[in-house]
Parts: sequence; C-alpha cells; structure tokens
Amino acid sequence: MAKTQKLKTFDITRYLENEEAMAEYLLQVLEDGDNNELIRALGHIAKAKGMGIVAKESGLGRESLYKALSEGSQPRFELSQK
Repeated sequence: MAKTQKLKTFDITRYLENEEAMAEYLLQVLEDGDNNELIRALGHIAKAKGMGIVAKESGLGRESLYKALSEGSQPRFELSQK
C-alpha cells in the first residue's frame, strides 16, 4: 500500500515576515486592480502583523476589523477631516 502525504494549506501570512515583504505583496495586488483581492491582501497583512496591533493602530475594534476584511465585505475608504 502506498503512503499518502497530507498537503499543508498554503498560508501567505507565513511569508509576510517584514514590512518590505508586505509592501511588495500589496503592490502586486494593487497592480492587478481587483478590489476583492485587495481586501483579501489587507486581511493577510493584518493577520501577519497581528490583528490586535492593526486594530489598535487603526482605531477599529478587532471585531470590526475582521468584519471589514472578510470575504464579500464592501468597506468604504474615507479620509477623516480632523
């Protein structure tokens, strides 16, 4: 009987180890111009940095951040006028 190997699920966040890798990844996604892929990429980057850290830096709650970056979400990008 042949042995079967279990494949690991690919997780890009394991390769987003520093700001340079995150920036390059984001640039590649932006070049494609796909909004859904952009949301996914922002989610990957937030996960790689740490959702708690990104939530704190952005002023969003973790739950709101997860919701905004989930598949099918349609976040609005607005500049705050303080």
